[in-house]
Amino acid sequence: MKADLKTPQEIELMVENGTKLSAIMEQLINFTKVGTKLSEVETLAVKLMSEAGGKPGFAMVPGYHWATCINLNEGIVHGIPNDRKIKNGDLVTIDTGMFYKGFHSDMAKSFLVGNNPYQTDIGKFLTTGKKALELAIIQAKPGNRIGHISQTIQQTIESDGYSVSYELTGHGVGRTLHEYPQIPGILTVEIDQTPTIKSGMTLAIEVIYNMGEPDIITDESDGWTIRMADNSLAAVFEKSVGITDKGNVLITP
Repeated sequence: MKADLKTPQEIELMVENGTKLSAIMEQLINFTKVGTKLSEVETLAVKLMSEAGGKPGFAMVPGYHWATCINLNEGIVHGIPNDRKIKNGDLVTIDTGMFYKGFHSDMAKSFLVGNNPYQTDIGKFLTTGKKALELAIIQAKPGNRIGHISQTIQQTIESDGYSVSYELTGHGVGRTLHEYPQIPGILTVEIDQTPTIKSGMTLAIEVIYNMGEPDIITDESDGWTIRMADNSLAAVFEKSVGITDKGNVLITP
């Protein structure tokens, strides 16, 4: 397969999209308090995307009808924003994307709500994920390979004693929400066997990791929510990035 390479003008459009989405994400995080229903965060996301001139990208995925994926604690991805209320000490992950002027953007953040008796440990856990994403983005430049991103995520997460998901990956993003190439968080082959990063690529780089073992299960009650099999805490940090001849630009700054 080949990546859908974007022109500089198209990447600028995606940055316009992602800048709006980043502002929406901050509003969603600020809105998320103890007692907030996940469905209320979803409703706000839909409203803010409409006001920004976009529409929910996730709702364009066949079978998925929501603007957000919201996961709590051991939930790692694809959590449906239902009427569950957020409790004091919950670890919350909001993952969302917007379709705007013909292109998608995609991003995710994890954060702690209220006070948790293990706040220090969770803070270290979240700091590691943010650091892994920052370092991975540095590797996203022309001439490098996807394996450089994967290796950086894996080394950063595992060096602090955590696990990277080996089944869930980042991906290309652009005219469709999920494009080639996949971007694993672990390196399973030689780096030179992974796709070359080229100018014009637009990538959703994801750090998907947890405190315990990496095995996951899908919630049978909704068929979407993926959780950690050992109930360990999980988190996701994701940004969309555009690759240019001069390096990269953050689509979701």
